[in-house]
Amino acid sequence: MNDRILGIGALALAAFMTAAGWGIEAPFAYEPVGPRAFPLLLAAIIGLCGLWLVYKGGHRTEANPPGANARIALMMAFTVAYAFLFQWLGFVIATSLMTIFVGRLFGGGWVKCAIGGVVMSLFFFVLFDKVLDVVLPGGLLETLI
Repeated sequence: MNDRILGIGALALAAFMTAAGWGIEAPFAYEPVGPRAFPLLLAAIIGLCGLWLVYKGGHRTEANPPGANARIALMMAFTVAYAFLFQWLGFVIATSLMTIFVGRLFGGGWVKCAIGGVVMSLFFFVLFDKVLDVVLPGGLLETLI
């Protein structure tokens, strides 16, 4: 595979994100930008990167090292599981588990990943839910937090 194929894939993803994000509208205006801006901005950045790869690409890429494809597949599985369990488990538990498992994929120890995951998820929950007033699901810990 070369960079141009990746660039074409990035352009296709950007087109899909633009089509999906174009119709997003909030039922009431609570921010001057609105919820549509984020997916469209992200699609623009991905599209520009895709154009750059198509224009400048053509270089051969190296094959993944042994075991990398399995780690990539696990990362995708963890991301899908995180999305499905986010509401039920809540932000703190789901993010802690996601951080622990991703940290392990990158070679971290169990204790360090667990401490980092719990501290990070609690920090970001307090920051977003309590300080910035962005509602996050409490899930199983709803009565405690």
